Amino acid sequence: MNHYEIVLLFHPDQSEQVPAMMERYTNTVTEAGGSIHRSEDWGRRQLAYPINDIHKAHYILWNIECSVDVLDELTTTFRFNDAVLRNMIIKRKNAVTEISLIKATESRQDRERSERRSDSDAELSNDAVVENADDNDVDDIVRVEEATEE
Repeated sequence: MNHYEIVLLFHPDQSEQVPAMMERYTNTVTEAGGSIHRSEDWGRRQLAYPINDIHKAHYILWNIECSVDVLDELTTTFRFNDAVLRNMIIKRKNAVTEISLIKATESRQDRERSERRSDSDAELSNDAVVENADDNDVDDIVRVEEATEE
C-alpha cells in the first residue's frame, strides 16, 4: 500500500455536506484495508483565483494509506462529484501524521486571540470593580490604614 496526501476543495455552498462526504470517502478507504493517518478540515478559505466565478472554497487535507485501486475509485468519485471543485493527490514516501503548518498557525493564532481576550476581560473587570466602588469602601480602607499607624 502507498501513502498519499490529498487536498480537496469543495463548493462553499456544500460546506454542510462536507462531513458526510468525508465519512463516505473514509469508509471507502477503510473497507478496502486502508487507513487514514491525518484528516484536517481547514474550513472556508479565499481562493487564489476564481474557479467558475467562485471565490471561496471549503478545504480538506487528508493523508491516507491505500492501494492504487482504492485511489482510482476515490479519484473517479471526486471527478463525478459536483461539490468537489478541485482535488490534488500527491504520493508520499512515508505516512504524515503531524499537524499541518496551516492548522498549527491557526491554532497558535487562536491561542493568542484567547489570551488577549482574557487579558482584556481581566482589565475590564478590574476597571469595573474600581468604578463600582463607592465612597464608603474607600473610607473603610483609609480608616484601617490610620488604625495601624497609631
